Amino acid sequence: MTTSTLPLAPMPPGHWLLGHLRERETNPLGLFLRGREQLGDVVRFRMGPQYVEQLAHPDHVKHVLADASARYTKGSIFAKTRPLVGNGLLTAEGEFWKRQRRLSQPAFHKDRLATLAGVITQTATEAIAGWEAPVAAGTPVPVFTEMMRLTLNVVVRALFGLDVAGQTQLIGDAFTQALEVTNRRIISPLPYVPWFYRLPTRDNRLFQRAMDTLHHTVEGLIAQRRAQARDGQSPPGEDLLGMLMTACDADTGDAFDDLQLRDEVMTLMLAGHETTATSLAWTFHLLEQNPEQEALMHEEVDQVLGGRTPTLEDLPKLRYTGCVFEEAMRLYPPIWALPRTPHEDDEVGGFRIPKGDIVLLVPYVTHRHPEFWPDPERFDPTRFLPEASRQRPRWAYLPFGGGQRQCIGNNFAMMEAQFILAMVAQRFRLRGVPGVPVEPEPLVTLRPKGPLPMHVHRRQGKSRTHLASSA
Repeated sequence: MTTSTLPLAPMPPGHWLLGHLRERETNPLGLFLRGREQLGDVVRFRMGPQYVEQLAHPDHVKHVLADASARYTKGSIFAKTRPLVGNGLLTAEGEFWKRQRRLSQPAFHKDRLATLAGVITQTATEAIAGWEAPVAAGTPVPVFTEMMRLTLNVVVRALFGLDVAGQTQLIGDAFTQALEVTNRRIISPLPYVPWFYRLPTRDNRLFQRAMDTLHHTVEGLIAQRRAQARDGQSPPGEDLLGMLMTACDADTGDAFDDLQLRDEVMTLMLAGHETTATSLAWTFHLLEQNPEQEALMHEEVDQVLGGRTPTLEDLPKLRYTGCVFEEAMRLYPPIWALPRTPHEDDEVGGFRIPKGDIVLLVPYVTHRHPEFWPDPERFDPTRFLPEASRQRPRWAYLPFGGGQRQCIGNNFAMMEAQFILAMVAQRFRLRGVPGVPVEPEPLVTLRPKGPLPMHVHRRQGKSRTHLASSA
C-alpha cells in the first residue's frame, strides 16, 4: 500500500466552519487529551482551513524528531520568533543550523558549565534574600514573577559575566517587553507575514523599541570584547559569550561572525529564561500540594548541604531534588506542544500524514500516556530514579525536545533548577494563598495563569541561620 492510499487519521466532531478552532483557543489541553483518550495515538483536527495531526505515542515522537526528521521543518509558528532571535539555533534549518550547532555545542559541555555554577548560586542568593521583607510582613510573594526575574538575571549574567556594567536591568526589561509581544504574535491565528510586523501598531512599536535597545546593547558588548581581545587587554572570558566568541570548527575553521553571535545570544536568552522559570513555578506549586514529597526533598537538601551553598559536586547527591523537577516537567512540560510541518506525505501509525499539514507532538499528552505512566496525574518524583527510568521508552518523556534539535541548554537548565530548588528549600516553605486558584495557561509555554502568589514561611533548622548570614 502506498502512502497516498492510506486512510487519514480519525477526527472528532467539530464545527462545520471552524472545526476545532474554538476549543483550541479556549481549552487546548482538554482537546488534545480527550482526542488521544477517545480516538487513539494519531488524531486529526481541523483548525479552520488548517489540518493538524496530533501524535501521542513515543514511537511516533521518535519518528518525527529522529527517524524521519529530514521530512519535517519547524514551520511558520517558529518563524514568528525570528524577529526576536534572528537566525539562531531555534529558527535556523538545514546545513546552516548544523554549522551553528557544531560551533555552539562545546560551550554547553558539562565541564564548561562548571564555570557558570557560581553565577547561578550568587544570583539565586541575592534573589532569595529579597523574600525576607514579605516574609516579615506576612505578604505573599509572586512566585512566577520572581522566577522569571531570577532566571533572566541568571541567563544575562551567564552570557555576559557577573558584572555587566550595570546593564542587567536594561537588558532584562527590554527582553521582557520583546518576549511578551512575541508571545502574543505566536498565539495569534494570523499567519506569519513579515510586513505586518512593520505596521505602526502599539505592539509593533513597543517591540521595535525593545529590540533597538537589545541590539545596541548586545552588539556593543560584542564589539567591546572584540576590541579588548585585539588590544591584548583580556581574553574573551569564561562566560557563554566568551565561549561562543572563541568557538571554532576544527575541520573547517568556521567561527561566529558578529551578527551570528548576536542571534545566538538572543536565542539563549529566550531558551534559557521563560521555560526554566515556568517549570520552577510549577515545582513550587506541586510541592505545596504534596507535603510528603516536599519533606523528602527538604530532608535530602539538609543532609547533603548541611546549610552551605550548593556546588556542582553536590548535584549527583541531590538526586531526589532533581527527580522533583523532572516530575514537575512531566506534569507541566514548559514547551507543551512541538509543531512540525512535513514537506512530503508521510505515514505514521498506519495513517497518511499529508504534506503541508501541521504535525503536533504534545508532551503534555505523551507525558500522561497511561501505557507508560501509571496513575499519570499523580505527582511521584520516584518515577525518575534510574531503576524506574530504565523501564520506559526514551521518547515517552521530552521536556527538552529530542533528536538532533534537543535543547542545547538542557544540562544548564537542570543545574540551575536543582540549585534554586535546594537553596529555597534550605530557608523556606511556600504555601498557596487561600481562595486563589492555580490554573495552567497554555501560551507558548505552559505558564501558571497570573503571578502565582504564595506565602513564604521560614523553615526551622540548621540551614536557615547559615543562609541568613551569607545573604
